[in-house]
Amino acid sequence: MADVNAALLRDDLLNRFTEGLVIRTAAQLAHEAREDGESLKDLVTRYEIDYAWHVLGSDRTRQACLAVLEAGGARPASDAHRAVLNALLDAAAAAQPVDALMSFDNDVPAQLGALLGAWFEREAVTAV
Repeated sequence: MADVNAALLRDDLLNRFTEGLVIRTAAQLAHEAREDGESLKDLVTRYEIDYAWHVLGSDRTRQACLAVLEAGGARPASDAHRAVLNALLDAAAAAQPVDALMSFDNDVPAQLGALLGAWFEREAVTAV
């Protein structure tokens, strides 16, 4: 795992991933709900909003990201690919403020799948 973390830091992959996350505060969500004429409870339910650290660390997000990654590579992910994916999601979850909120209904799997797909290709070329 130390090798995975070193690789992630070396390439600044974590920063590129977390910069693209859509994170909101409760106040921002309340404002959006008010503009849409609905309650905050309804908005949270409709978009399946939870704490960002929970969404990023969930099995649901991991499986969705893995499916996108495998579809992009047209083959099953290796143990090394899974290790990088898990390390990146764990690091991103740990980096979130405790009150940051995000939706399960987001583009994290597509974003992370594309980012990791390109990163794995570069790493494979570099290793040759």
